[in-house]
Formats: sequence, structure tokens, C-alpha cells
Amino acid sequence: MTNRHTFRDLSHVRFTWRLAADGRPPAEGELEVGPLGPGAGAEVALPPLPAGPEAETWLTVTAVSTAGEVSPPEGTVLGLGQVRIRSAAPAARPAGAPARRSGSGRVTLGPAEFEPVRGTLVRLGGLELDGPRLDVWRAPIDNDRYGPDPIEARWRAVGLDRMTHRLVGLRIEGDELVVLTRVAPAAGDLALLATYRWSADERAACVRVSVRPQGSWTVPLPRLGLRLAVPDRLGAVRWFGGGPGEAYADSRRAARVDAFTATVEELQTPYVFPQENGSRTAVRWAELRGPDGSGLRIEGHPTVEFTARRWTSEDLDAARHTTDLAPRDRIFVNADLAQHGLGSAACGPGPLPVHVLHARPAEFTVSLRPL
Repeated sequence: MTNRHTFRDLSHVRFTWRLAADGRPPAEGELEVGPLGPGAGAEVALPPLPAGPEAETWLTVTAVSTAGEVSPPEGTVLGLGQVRIRSAAPAARPAGAPARRSGSGRVTLGPAEFEPVRGTLVRLGGLELDGPRLDVWRAPIDNDRYGPDPIEARWRAVGLDRMTHRLVGLRIEGDELVVLTRVAPAAGDLALLATYRWSADERAACVRVSVRPQGSWTVPLPRLGLRLAVPDRLGAVRWFGGGPGEAYADSRRAARVDAFTATVEELQTPYVFPQENGSRTAVRWAELRGPDGSGLRIEGHPTVEFTARRWTSEDLDAARHTTDLAPRDRIFVNADLAQHGLGSAACGPGPLPVHVLHARPAEFTVSLRPL
């Protein structure tokens, strides 16, 4: 610990620590730093790591003002730092459950059931689901709409706001169900060829998605990930990853890794003009539960960008006021590989090149587990 004040010691600062380990209750306490003088430094012992099996563990140290301070008042957060002090072993993909066709043509794979016309998951354990399917659209934000070269106009010109999904093939390969689809704008020769390779054990299903662009793509994608619909009763959310507020590729400096809880309603950021919002970044897993405790767990391999809403991205796009957003009878969940950066084009430049989501070959993996 180093005191970077020029004339003041640290007697006006209290340092708290929090150990957040995946799947365990957090441990908290206070660090014994002492009133370090101006420019002085000292080594401070870390709290003991929790015992038990290996789990990803993050240490968060927060500096807050102490009693007696007038400006800022007592309890004001002056700064926060985080470091990962233990990594988790890579999670294995669920596998081993055989795929079977029923007389109706539906395919069962562990706890998962798929309908054959679209090749989508319709049931997982006792949950009725719709999807997941490849999703590339987001409700444009102000920075997408304005500036010298509004990206929203280019997205709509090529039809990214009206993508169609066509089943190309569905086959069983050993213990895997392989679904091939062509995802394309309503007009034009651009497309994304998506291959879903499903595997499962008796408790969970897992999909590895491979995406290959087709045609000459001259615009970036708004997002790239999976969207699925779940029952509207699953309104309580818990996740381990970035939070507590929304965060995107180029607006995530304030996000810290921890376990968080919220309702689906609390995940929304009610911008005056409705637009994309509410994404939680670097989510290792997220659980959506109903009043009886049952629900769905979504796991990234290793992470996903997570959103959950009571309306679709298309509903959000069509709304002009927050009062236009009428909840549907489902909750729509996105587990994304990435989104196009936010930038600041409404009053400055667009996203930095590193945050531009180009249409390139990509692969990502997501697991789904009924609770």
C-alpha cells in the first residue's frame, strides 16, 4: 500500500476487503494499514483464502472515508481495486448422453428436446424454451444513430434488423446433435452460416456455435451471440461476473467481478430514448429463477456478455418512449460472444478499432442447465 498524498497521512481512510469465490458466500473484513505518512508505503497481509475445492477467486480492496470527514462524508468510496488471486480449472462440456429421435421427429439429448423444423431447443428438463438462435441485432444507441457516418443507417441498409433463419440440415453424429442454419438479411447475398453442435449429460446441455460469414461484408455486426426465450416467471437473476451495473467492451472500467443479484427489471437502464442497454460483461454464469426456486443456469466457456429483458431487441428498437415497452409473456436472454463498441459518435469519434465487431469466423460455447 502506498500513500500518494503529498501532505496528508491515511488516517482519514479505511480499507475493506472482500473475497468473492465462485459458488461460495463471500468473505469480508478490514485491512490493517495504519496511518501511513505522505509518500510512505507498507506491505499489507492478504486475508486467508477460503478452504475447499479450487474456484475462481477475486480480492476487492475498497478505500472509504472514515468518521469525522466533512468532504467527502463518511463512507464515501474513494477508490477500488481488484485482482484475481485464484483461477478455476476450465469447465468440461457436458457430454455422453445419446441423441434419439422420437416418433414425432423431435430429438432428445439428455434433458434437452429439439423440434425438427427449425432445429431449436424447445424444452430443457421441465422448462419450456425457445431457442437459442444466433442473434446479431441490437436496438441502436444514440452513438449508432448520429455522427458523420451513422452506423445504424448502414446496418439497416444491408438488413441486419430483419435477419431470417433457415434450417440447412439436422443430423445426429455419435453423441452430438448437429444443426446447420443460414442466417441472412431479408434481401442480398450476405449471410452467416451457423453450425450448432449440441452435447449433453443427464443434467445439462451444451452448444458449441461456429459462425462463418458468407459474402462481402463491409459493415460490422451490432452483436454476435445467442438469444433464447424463457418463461416470464424467471424474473430473479443471480450472476458471477462483471457488475453491478451495465458494461460494454469500451465502457467496462467500473465493472468488478463478483456475485450479484437483481430482478430482470433492475437490469434495465431506462434511457430517455429506448436503446440497447443493461448488458453485464464477462459473466461466468447467470441463473434465472422463479418464485419456487426453479429456473435456468447459463454458463459461458469461459464467459458471455449477458442481457435479460421482458421485451425483444426489436421491441426496444421500435419504442420511442419507455412507456412504449410492454412486457411480453417471456423473458428474452442474450448470451453474447461480443457486441460492437459504444464509441461516442453522437458527440465525437466512433468505437476504437479494437472494439469494432467485424464479421469474421468465430466460435463460442454456452451450457444450459435446468435448476
